[in-house]
Amino acid sequence: MVKHVPFTGGEKESLHTALNRHRDALLWKLEGLGDDQLRRPVTPSGMSLIGLLKHLAGAELGWFCLTFGRECNPLPFEVEGDEASDWHVAADESAKDILDFYARSRAAADEAIESLDIDTTGTAFAFFDGATVSLRWALIHMLEEVARHTGHADILREAIDGFTGDHNWG
Repeated sequence: MVKHVPFTGGEKESLHTALNRHRDALLWKLEGLGDDQLRRPVTPSGMSLIGLLKHLAGAELGWFCLTFGRECNPLPFEVEGDEASDWHVAADESAKDILDFYARSRAAADEAIESLDIDTTGTAFAFFDGATVSLRWALIHMLEEVARHTGHADILREAIDGFTGDHNWG
């Protein structure tokens, strides 16, 4: 069922619902494809649908768990010296493994979102040099990130099997 952002909802509820709409649309773009299709590199840079999902699973943990000091398992794909390692799918990683990792990451992120106040601050991870950010900022950042990559997924999926459509308007 497609989620709709409430017309008169609170700020955190509205941002979280919008994020969930894009998360669900992304998963919808992966439905019905086999492991080989999901891991197929479609762009000259080697981007694949399952690599894109792996990247977003790590981003969910990073922005909602690491940033706010919440317990988090180490990211399983960090390769020292390879800043794009979160996009690469190893031969021993199945699509199911990555889908499960995404589900766990999303659940941990949702738990953080639900339990924190929108003005709670934390220390940004990765490329933001330890900046202090609010949960509001993290929600907006991840909404942008997931929406952008869901657009990429539209293009990747069409290149794989011609499937097009918009999950969010149903």
